[in-house]
Amino acid sequence: MKDLKKIIKGKDGQISRRSLLGGAAAAVALSTVGAEAQTIAERPGKGKFKLKYAPHFGMFKNHAGEDLIDQLKFMADEGFTALEDNGMMNKSKETQEKIAQEMSRLGMTMGVFVAYGLGEFDKQTFVRKDKAIQERLVENMKQAVEVAKRVNARWGTVVPAAYDNNVEWDYQTANAIENLKYCAEVCEPSGFVMVLEPLNWWRNHPGLFLSKIPQAYQICRSVGSPSCKILDDLYHQQVTEGNLIPNIDMAWDEIAYIQVGDNPGRKEPTTGEINYKNIFKHLYKKGFKGVVGMEHGNSKRGREGERAVIEAYRACDSF
Repeated sequence: MKDLKKIIKGKDGQISRRSLLGGAAAAVALSTVGAEAQTIAERPGKGKFKLKYAPHFGMFKNHAGEDLIDQLKFMADEGFTALEDNGMMNKSKETQEKIAQEMSRLGMTMGVFVAYGLGEFDKQTFVRKDKAIQERLVENMKQAVEVAKRVNARWGTVVPAAYDNNVEWDYQTANAIENLKYCAEVCEPSGFVMVLEPLNWWRNHPGLFLSKIPQAYQICRSVGSPSCKILDDLYHQQVTEGNLIPNIDMAWDEIAYIQVGDNPGRKEPTTGEINYKNIFKHLYKKGFKGVVGMEHGNSKRGREGERAVIEAYRACDSF
């Protein structure tokens, strides 16, 4: 305040009209900056979320642009602390390393990438007792482990592909368990975890072997490895069986990863029938430290739609 008085006094010690106006403007400007800084500091939506919600590349490209690193920076700035990228195995080694370096700098956790399943949904693989298929699955998992090391990933999605109409279901289950045991042996030394994802038959993926959480639970218990757990995608399970929170509780010991999307529509939370605020609160109270993958689309186009996604997660994370 003393400095301000010096500014607005003339040479004769009297306060001049011009100096007074200039000083008043400066004071208003300073108070405005201070108020804006306070507003930014208190503005909801800039702090970290309670859970590790993981967007995917492209979800916020209208805000952040096409560059993957810029998208990561935008996600972190909005409070997201994780990322998932189904197609990570198809990216170049250079791109994988670049993503990993930036995520490390931002303090973000790498969520799942698809370790096995893309392009294989119509093939009978895990359900068959076939040495050649078994060797191919093991080789695929070795490649996934190398990618996981490169990008600091702990989890990889595994979809056990199609079932066989010509073989009794229990035989197929036994074959899947045996094949998963061989794959788990590859993963265990590095701590990489295959997360088995049940997918719904009714709307998206008819003909797949794995469709329900109790089924995945039985298989994981039988494999008996820390490297074979469940990915519980709540969108798929709402379509297939509902009963979401009780199934989370009953399968809890085998669940390592969560994915979300509302139903119907498979868009962001608050656009459908699932009470995600209650589910996120339940996960938080149970001490879930893993990643919650945002595997859904945006309900609206453009920047407006991207902002709606962020606001939806803020609303559901406010418990």
